[in-house]
Amino acid sequence: MKLHDLDLTKKYESKKEYKEELKQYQLELLFMQRRFHQLGIPVIIVFEGWDAAGKGGAIRRLTEKIDARGFQVHAISAPNEVERQYHYLWRFWNQLPAKGHMNIFDRSWYGRVLVERVEKFAAREEWKRAYDEINQFEKLQADDGALILKFWLHISKDEQLARFEERKNNPFKNWKITNEDWRNREKWDKYVEAVEEMLDKTNTDYAPWIPVEGNYKWYARVKVIKKIVKAMEEKLEQVQ
Repeated sequence: MKLHDLDLTKKYESKKEYKEELKQYQLELLFMQRRFHQLGIPVIIVFEGWDAAGKGGAIRRLTEKIDARGFQVHAISAPNEVERQYHYLWRFWNQLPAKGHMNIFDRSWYGRVLVERVEKFAAREEWKRAYDEINQFEKLQADDGALILKFWLHISKDEQLARFEERKNNPFKNWKITNEDWRNREKWDKYVEAVEEMLDKTNTDYAPWIPVEGNYKWYARVKVIKKIVKAMEEKLEQVQ
């Protein structure tokens, strides 16, 4: 998959249309959450994407109408000193959902083939073998009944710059922008290469990648929920 093939002009023409579709799919998601809980089906949702691509906003809209007792959001940062003593997947096992629950990852084990690759925190042979390790890790969950969906939130380099500048100048948002964000931006092309290889090598039938056109946040937020609802409906058809 080539990121430049994504149509970043997709958007809603009015706020009214956006609000109506958002409400519709949030209610459908609430219904699906109840059915999955009754049937004991776990759901794993992964969000990856560029800095300022809208992961947090998408997760907020995804979770704001569903039962808070049935989901957890894990915001993944760099491994700590203890976690670095183990295999990189070790720290994620206890963050997987119980039967009938939904766990959402704001960044994930894919750091191994993204930031750890680009920043050289992992040796070449380590991130190269990680594609198979991650596929096997996800297949274990899928074989045990889990629904797994992975979203890549994509924005243009120009849109990212505009969002960085807005964050820098907004006193309510400037905590979101760090020197690390600017450094990562300087390596845009290297990250594009890493992302495209990740999408190609870890997109599977049991844990598919769903690219989300994110230049227009309203469109991205609804697409995420719509895709989750559709996947949950298809999963129910398989198990019933």
